[in-house]
Amino acid sequence: MSESETSEIRKVRDSSRRIVRELGFMKPTVAGTDLPPSAVHSIIEIGADDGLTAGALGEILNLEKSSVSRMLRKLIDAGEIEERTNPGDARSKLLRLTERGKATLAAINRFGHGQVAAAFLHLSDDQRQVVVAGLSAYAEALHRARAGER
Repeated sequence: MSESETSEIRKVRDSSRRIVRELGFMKPTVAGTDLPPSAVHSIIEIGADDGLTAGALGEILNLEKSSVSRMLRKLIDAGEIEERTNPGDARSKLLRLTERGKATLAAINRFGHGQVAAAFLHLSDDQRQVVVAGLSAYAEALHRARAGER
């Protein structure tokens, strides 16, 4: 690996840590909620796909089945999500947001939109386009690396 590649990797790692801290992921709760990061991400993903199973959610979040099960139980007990019978497979349940969960999702989205909008105020139009393209490409590359794709 060249010195230039090593320097780029170091810069990406540094920036990634700073982003995580600035977005509040070092705190026990995030996005203006009293929920941990995994629960916030679960609410976002369930809100985006009303037909998710616990297994599919675990794959999306890259979490162990037991961790997903415990977290979903807490979200069900808190009235954020509910399970319904999967007509295609009686062995699995489909997850969906309750009315409370939909309100929580709306609050999470407002919070996240506000964070990004505030940061964008400090960037030019060209810089915003670079950030959007770069983060999208980087997120996809991380996913492909985890999935073992070339």
